[in-house]
Amino acid sequence: MGPKVKAVTRFVRETGCRAPIKGDLRLCPAGRASATMIFMGARRHRGRKIVLISVASLVGGLAIVLVVVLAIGGLFVPANYLQPWSKEYAQQFSDPRMQVAAQALLAPSSHNMQPWTVRLDPSNPAVLYLYADPSRLTPAVDPDARQTMLSQGTFLTYLRVSAAHLGYDSAFTLFPQGAYDEANLATSMHTDPVAKITLTKSVSTQSTDFGSLFLSDTNRSPYTPTPVTADQSAALSALATGSGATLSIYDQPKDVAAFAAFGTEGTLIETQYQAATKESDALFYATESAKNTARSGFAVEGQGTSGFMKYLLQGMITIDPGLNDDATGATRAIDSTTAAVAHTPDYALISTAGNTRTEQVSAGILYGEFSLRARTLGLVMQPLSQVLQEYPSMAAPYNAIRAEYAPDGQTIQMMVRLGTSTTDYPQTMRRDVNSLLG
Repeated sequence: MGPKVKAVTRFVRETGCRAPIKGDLRLCPAGRASATMIFMGARRHRGRKIVLISVASLVGGLAIVLVVVLAIGGLFVPANYLQPWSKEYAQQFSDPRMQVAAQALLAPSSHNMQPWTVRLDPSNPAVLYLYADPSRLTPAVDPDARQTMLSQGTFLTYLRVSAAHLGYDSAFTLFPQGAYDEANLATSMHTDPVAKITLTKSVSTQSTDFGSLFLSDTNRSPYTPTPVTADQSAALSALATGSGATLSIYDQPKDVAAFAAFGTEGTLIETQYQAATKESDALFYATESAKNTARSGFAVEGQGTSGFMKYLLQGMITIDPGLNDDATGATRAIDSTTAAVAHTPDYALISTAGNTRTEQVSAGILYGEFSLRARTLGLVMQPLSQVLQEYPSMAAPYNAIRAEYAPDGQTIQMMVRLGTSTTDYPQTMRRDVNSLLG
């Protein structure tokens, strides 16, 4: 029964006038007003129904679009690239060398390249070798492969912590076959190990920082104004004892302001360096499927994006890559750094007397220890070391920070923000340990 028929029926019932049925409302003048109101009500009812149908159609259409965008962004794709973050991941292996390697690959690395190759000694089940992977270099921002060597050190630290948890001492011999041939660096990286690692069963090992292996290693958010306490600073500084590198923590306003300025300038210069931009573009992956294939490099998690928003942003970027073009990325990086340095209570520098490959690895070992212990103490950090990169357009601030904070000719290997987080950062892509075997 349509609205008009319903209105006529109602009119007849309420007025007793059968004029509408006969088609002549003049037969019932007293019911004209009621009839007008009833028929107007019918029109309003029909209008509301049309509006509701239109709104429902719009909402339904938007819902369909949203589901499509989320699906493109990988909502229904399993995040295999996060499997190594599970504590159970290493347990699939019976060989302790594979177990420690499976957890060592959680270590932070330059550009998240994870530039590691692991070779198991076929004749000694207690020995494995770590090599730098020359196929995973980033020559635009790291032309001397210094950051790549720092990444070798972080891997060794994580391996040591993992081994201790399993009840093993781990002894490192750096460059057991001698130093690299710098004139043929890629070949030398392939043939000459960074470290020989020997595992020895022990009942006296301790693993204070094992739980921190599984926490996100870099937090780019603004930090709370609460400074690092004296006890926290002392515990962190003590890590450098006996190391081949030094660790200095700064909390004075003059130094904090200086490091903030260096961090901002370094980010600005890097975003204007076309070779660096192209290199970063090639390492960015915007969908779950792409991340499952690459398992290294950059993704939206690096911006602190997680949950529902991760899939939404990935879908939008995939549909419209212009949302993440170079100009947008540069603006985002500069804004992020500006906000971060404005809310950083402490900075830290890791330095070495010289800049040999052994010193670079030693600095990475110390940074790995520093990163893990900071998280154990409830702190977070972010490397802000663009200003330390060795390409020509970065030369002015690079020389300026060394003149101020390394006056005796030391090499500043790392500059790091340090504080208490305001936002938890998600875990990032990690390679499958089997892909490290060479």
